[in-house]
Amino acid sequence: MRPVRAHTQPSAPSQGANSPVPLSLQESSGEATVQDIWEALHAERGLAQTTVATMLSRLERRGVVTRRAPPESRQYHYRAAVTEREVQHSMVGELTERLFDGDVTALVQHLLTAEDVSPGDIARIRDMIERVETNAPETK
Repeated sequence: MRPVRAHTQPSAPSQGANSPVPLSLQESSGEATVQDIWEALHAERGLAQTTVATMLSRLERRGVVTRRAPPESRQYHYRAAVTEREVQHSMVGELTERLFDGDVTALVQHLLTAEDVSPGDIARIRDMIERVETNAPETK
């Protein structure tokens, strides 16, 4: 399992669907122990193993992950209960709400003015917009 770059502040790990833990579980074989997740996140985020266990417990209570206790193991095995797309949607929605007061156009403007946006990126974005416009119903 490789670590996921979640682009959140390491000092304030999220406890909901925006947590890097569901993404880590998505990238694993589908299930992972606290130890597995800690190993994937420790180098990048510097979290203690007990912090990861607490996060998983809270995520389970919220329905973001599920756990099972295999008979051959003394550790719980956790599985993401949400898809990667759902996590992305939640994270982008929260980012848009918190940093741009819910203004999607402000988010897009910010992204387009970044120095690392290439002409190829802009061309692909234009293609995406064109596809959305041609498939979307007319708005008034």
